[in-house]
Amino acid sequence: MAARNVPCSFLRAAVRGFAHSPAAAALVTAEQMAEKLREQKKPKAAPEVPKDRVLRRVQEYVQQTRCFQQLHPNVLAKVLKKGILYTNKDIVVINKPYGLPVHGGPGMKTCITDVLPILAKMLYGMKAEPLHLCHRLDKETTGVMVLAKDEMIAHRVQEMFKTRQVEKKYWAICIGKPEPEEGLVDIPIMEKKVDSHQSHFKMTLAPNYRLSLEDKKLCKVRRNKDAQLAVTRYRVLSSWSTCSILELEPITGVKHQIRVHLAYGLGCPILGDHKYSHWSKLAPQKLSLGTLKKLGLEQVKARYLPLHLHACNLTLPPINSNEEQKIHLFCKPPVFFKLSLKRLKLEFSASEQKEMKTD
Repeated sequence: MAARNVPCSFLRAAVRGFAHSPAAAALVTAEQMAEKLREQKKPKAAPEVPKDRVLRRVQEYVQQTRCFQQLHPNVLAKVLKKGILYTNKDIVVINKPYGLPVHGGPGMKTCITDVLPILAKMLYGMKAEPLHLCHRLDKETTGVMVLAKDEMIAHRVQEMFKTRQVEKKYWAICIGKPEPEEGLVDIPIMEKKVDSHQSHFKMTLAPNYRLSLEDKKLCKVRRNKDAQLAVTRYRVLSSWSTCSILELEPITGVKHQIRVHLAYGLGCPILGDHKYSHWSKLAPQKLSLGTLKKLGLEQVKARYLPLHLHACNLTLPPINSNEEQKIHLFCKPPVFFKLSLKRLKLEFSASEQKEMKTD
């Protein structure tokens, strides 16, 4: 009976007060959170495949070379763990993905260095010491990469790289075909500023000889103090029309050495190397109509082409004195590399094909 005497205005005020109370706000927030979680658990629809052939090819490249910068470090560590090629008591060998930098820098959200402590814990437990880098690969280069389980082993392997005890082999799809088909490029390399409307720096050749304009003979020039010794052995494995696939063995380890020797030394830039396909500008690689047709691209979409350079083989000498045999490491090329080979009608030799199948 007492409730009947309560004014309606008082009841309305009480309801409004409860609706704006912290408890009610928390209830609404919890409901929203539950709804958000339900949405996240719903299976995501597969991206629609474009009907246009060129857009479809672009989507393939974007998906196959997805930016690992967007991944959480824990997820990235799981990706690297899944791609482990070899491990023993001293080293862990991973398959480095495309587009993942080794070290951080401006605009870099995630790099391999950042996830080494997480990867070590995933492999050896929470108290594990972070893994250590033994060498580096360019952000756009894929393939074999060696990590050490402790600092002493890392220094030992790094010294092997410095003293050229490590045998390295790469595969690269190139524009054109070098002449001769097998040889040695022995031309020093240095970094130089490119003066253009978009000023930037590039590695370039600093040859010890130049062609005399008077008698067309080679004459020796003074060595540039900033130039570094750079030697690359190359061999054509297969060629077809406008492209070829090369096996490369860098004897030295100068920054961007293979890319510079192929582009400026042999006149055969690597497919997707937009930086070293031109000297005076930063622009997408210019491809012939035949190459574009085989790849299913148009020139305006050539910027989506990834760099086709893969570290396929690495041979390490015995790391410890009690070891006798060398460690031979092999890594298959990524999906986009193999698809480009197929589209360009390039084939590996029987020995390379056998190694890829048995790995």
